[in-house]
Formats: sequence, structure tokens, C-alpha cells
Amino acid sequence: MAGKNLYMRFTCSTGDAMGMNMVSKGVQNVLDFLQNDFPDMDVISISGNFCSDKKPSVVNWIEGRGKYVVCEAIIKEEAMRKVLKTTVPALVELNMLKNLTSSAVVGALGGFNAHASNIVSIVFIATGQDLAQNIESSHCITMMEAVNEGKDLHISVTMPSIEVEYTGANKEAPGPNARLLSSIVAGSALAGELSNPQ
Repeated sequence: MAGKNLYMRFTCSTGDAMGMNMVSKGVQNVLDFLQNDFPDMDVISISGNFCSDKKPSVVNWIEGRGKYVVCEAIIKEEAMRKVLKTTVPALVELNMLKNLTSSAVVGALGGFNAHASNIVSIVFIATGQDLAQNIESSHCITMMEAVNEGKDLHISVTMPSIEVEYTGANKEAPGPNARLLSSIVAGSALAGELSNPQ
């Protein structure tokens, strides 16, 4: 509620589709139904922007929108040294000071990472996704910590609102194809966070 205005957020499953058009049609039907019970209700817009489509928002970080994915990996000390040319303590410190602390200082909204949006954009372009939905799909917090007595690196990305669709939906159980694509987006973001943290 804001004054005498009501902003509603509808939650539903859209299977392998991103589903914004499908949801809009369903919302219109719900609003038509409610208009019968509340004839004085003025519907200003089907979307009151509470969906937070194509913009960063706290509501999408907290409630999610699209697919919520956490991806993690353990990187061995030898790979850190030989491939990444760094150490576990150095990368953990960099992540804490840059991705977490600095992002908090500037008031970042969903951007507690090095460059997740670059990777999300690349995957979206390659798979024909709506590139404008990179904004909320790039909400990402990158976490790093030393594990196995400080020798190895545990890295994870948490991405609460990856918005993708998959043409050729799974007919038996709609949704797994889009979930798999979301996992690929998150895994790619994790690889990007690991390979280019500076």
C-alpha cells in the first residue's frame, strides 16, 4: 500500500518460458474478476512496476524473480598458483575488500561481484534471451573463503533472479530446461568471477 494505492505482486510458475506476457494475461483476468467484487477499484496499469522488470531492486533480491541459483566450486591450491597465478589468501582478501566491502560502501544493489553482468550478457546474447533482463538477472553476490586447512578456495555465486526462457519446453514437467539454462548462466558467472576478479 502507498496511500490509497495498492501494488500487487503475483507469483506463479511459467515452466520453461520467461512468461512475462503469459503472466500479464493472467493478471488481467484476476483484475477483471476483482473488479466484479470491487466495482470502485480503478485499475491504472496491469504492471505497477512492483514486478521490477528490467531494473535492479531489493524486492527481486529478496523474493527472487525467474530462477534462484547458487553455484559453488572448490579450486585446489595448485590450480590457484599455476593457472590463476595467485594465492587463496590474496583472492579471498580481494573479494572481501572489492566485491563485498566496496560494493557496500557505494550502496550497490545486487552487485556484490566483480563483473557478473558481463558474463550474463554474453550467455544471454548466445542463447537469444531478452538482453534487457540482464539487469535483474545479474544480481549476484560472490563469496570466497579458504577451506581444507586454508589450502583450497571455496567460491560461490548466489543469483536470485535469473530470467531465462527455453524454446522447446519439456512437455512432461515444464521448467527443467529453463532451470538448467539458469544453472549454466550461474556457472559461467562463477567462472568469470574466478578468472577476472580484479
